[in-house]
Amino acid sequence: MRTILITGQGGTGRTTVAAATALKAAREGTRTLVLSADRTDTLGAVLGVRTGAEPVEAAPNLAAWRPDAAQRFRDDLTAFQERATSALDLLGATRLDAEEVTPLPGAEELALLRALRDAATSGPYDLLVVDLPPVPQALALLSLPEELRRYLRRLLPAERQAARALRPLLGRLAGVPMPAEWLYETAARWDVELATAEAVVGDPATTVRLVAEPGPAGADAVRAAATALALRGLRVDSLVANRVLPGAPKDPWAAALAAQQSKALDEWRGTYALHELPHLGHDPRGGDDLTALAVPGAGESGQPVEWPVTDHLTDDGVLVWHIPLPGAIREELDLVRRGDELVVSAGQFRRIVPLPSVLRRCTVAGAALREGELRVRFTPDPGLWPQGR
Repeated sequence: MRTILITGQGGTGRTTVAAATALKAAREGTRTLVLSADRTDTLGAVLGVRTGAEPVEAAPNLAAWRPDAAQRFRDDLTAFQERATSALDLLGATRLDAEEVTPLPGAEELALLRALRDAATSGPYDLLVVDLPPVPQALALLSLPEELRRYLRRLLPAERQAARALRPLLGRLAGVPMPAEWLYETAARWDVELATAEAVVGDPATTVRLVAEPGPAGADAVRAAATALALRGLRVDSLVANRVLPGAPKDPWAAALAAQQSKALDEWRGTYALHELPHLGHDPRGGDDLTALAVPGAGESGQPVEWPVTDHLTDDGVLVWHIPLPGAIREELDLVRRGDELVVSAGQFRRIVPLPSVLRRCTVAGAALREGELRVRFTPDPGLWPQGR
């Protein structure tokens, strides 16, 4: 299934672009689902149909879904209390009733990830359009499955489950209770669910569509977003310049704004697959307005982002890991080697990535940023490198 993730600056019409993209695909005969995590029904207002906890038909071949984070959170907490009955009774805890539970911050993001997973694995759709929050929050959401799986592996490593038959004995010897079986079972179930969501985000058929208003602030936001998305291994298939004014307005204020937009658009044309959407003079509402925007079609996913390792051992005695980071600024980059992982920071964004197996037997020899690509050099460790290579 093809997945298009829509994000960008706050207040630039991301939901409108997501709805228009989904509607266009549906009218071309593609079975499409558009997802949103907004608490308010912005998606429904744009499409002209109420959206909620279950997918609703917004047009032929088009369903819209806004998962109910509150109900899902109540269900999860109730299930947790049932599984942890013994521990809660031991602590003298008073259980929470479902009616008194309100979702914690982040519940909407988790609900959206689950809906994304469910739609990709069991939904009758060919295209999934996801209306994401602005870029910083969207990156945090998209990185959540990878980060949580990493935490689970560190806190409850799978290899410890092999010793579950010895847990009662070990508990008596150590004098402390060992982790209960249900804890490992829950961790294993979470890992499977998170892995499925991570696979959808990292699938080669998943791309990102950036939405921005042309101008100085938009240019800065797009540059930072492109770097952050590349750090996550996500490919931007197009940049949607929204609310573009018509050329040469007579009003002096509008003319100055149009000139500012034109300058940003000229810069973007040489770097991105740019699509310009006109300013309609009002907030788009309904199918006619969405059609008038003429958003780009779903198209093909294209080539996925790759981080290749090239062999320069014969000439320079190094292996080079190529990490594409378009728009990155040298002063904002930072690298830290931690065992078999590399911590890469680009401005406010950071990612911990496992080293390719061939580089785990090497030491970092340096790094350089050239033409939007971070090139990290590794030299073989004589104590670990195979003899004769």
